[in-house]
Amino acid sequence: MSPGLTSRAPRARLTGVTGPSPRRRARTLEPVQPLLDAPLAPLTTFRLGGPATRLVTATTDDEVVAAVREADAAGTPLLVVGGGSNLVIGDKGFDGTALRIATKGFDLDGTKLELAAGEVWTDAVARTVEAGLAGIECLAGIPGSAGATPIQNVGAYGQDVSATVTEVVAYDRRTEETVTLTNAECAFSYRHSLFKEHPERYVVLRVRFDLEDADGLSAPIKYAETARALGVEAGDRVPLAAARETVLRLRAGKGMVLDPEDHDTWSAGSFFTNPILTAEEYETFLARVAGRLGEDVTPPAFPAGEDGAVKTSAAWLIDRAGFTKGYGSGPARISTKHTLALTNRGEATTEDLLALAREVVAGVHEAFGITLVNEPVTVGVEL
Repeated sequence: MSPGLTSRAPRARLTGVTGPSPRRRARTLEPVQPLLDAPLAPLTTFRLGGPATRLVTATTDDEVVAAVREADAAGTPLLVVGGGSNLVIGDKGFDGTALRIATKGFDLDGTKLELAAGEVWTDAVARTVEAGLAGIECLAGIPGSAGATPIQNVGAYGQDVSATVTEVVAYDRRTEETVTLTNAECAFSYRHSLFKEHPERYVVLRVRFDLEDADGLSAPIKYAETARALGVEAGDRVPLAAARETVLRLRAGKGMVLDPEDHDTWSAGSFFTNPILTAEEYETFLARVAGRLGEDVTPPAFPAGEDGAVKTSAAWLIDRAGFTKGYGSGPARISTKHTLALTNRGEATTEDLLALAREVVAGVHEAFGITLVNEPVTVGVEL
């Protein structure tokens, strides 16, 4: 099927909820058996980090809440693990309870979608495309679980989950209640949310979306690279499957689709967020670029809200500061496919990774006066 041709995929009501939702709470709950001195590295896409004192795997919302309450009542540190695609765990591991959320639930009613936090995100995207619904098709291939998407306000190729999330069901550790937060209450911004602002307070249980029935077509294509790859103009719609497959192809070319045999994918995807500069900071940045690279060099720049703020490209900064694809000689190196990904070549430690990250941060700051901020969550370590 060629991009631009209308294709109406069948509408469907799809259900697959296997764990009780907060509206259908179980009357009894068998205690979940923990693992002691449990390896955490296999639960992360970096494959790095030491063990947890205790690992609990929860397969229902009630089990999640019970595990959180137990840890909080005992004063035990708690680490919530979903797909492990956004975690950098220290080599010493985690002295506390690691809670692995493995809940399942995919409930699609018309354009309304509810996902359990433990659902594999990229699988859920594929199912919405099969159902003929638009809104998250350009988020295909992003590793991790559905529950992590509102925390980070996950986005790529012109889409952010904040555009389609209607509600997030979470356990509030402060009030000890299950709460439902509206999109506005989630306080979404670029790679940020209420949940990221208060990481110790909320544990996401379910995420609800409102997608679009566009007669089998995608949402308008916003990202220039995607439009070029599809052979269309920005703002055009294309068949949903074409949008998803194109994004998967673009991501794979950058090592951003998980492949156990490809060390370029042993990463957390983009390790740094794109810097957002005030108008004054941007002018200072332009002067640094001109002095280092020449007057004719213009860095990437995108409007970023009010007051003239500008977002620039972290990948561009890293590359122009001298950290090119494949940079490094040790077991942790920059991906050979994308400068934003720091990778474990198979024998790295977390300290190896952090040493590389610190080198990149220092080099970019020296070159351009901008301090890069890590996107993954660090556990027991800091940059």
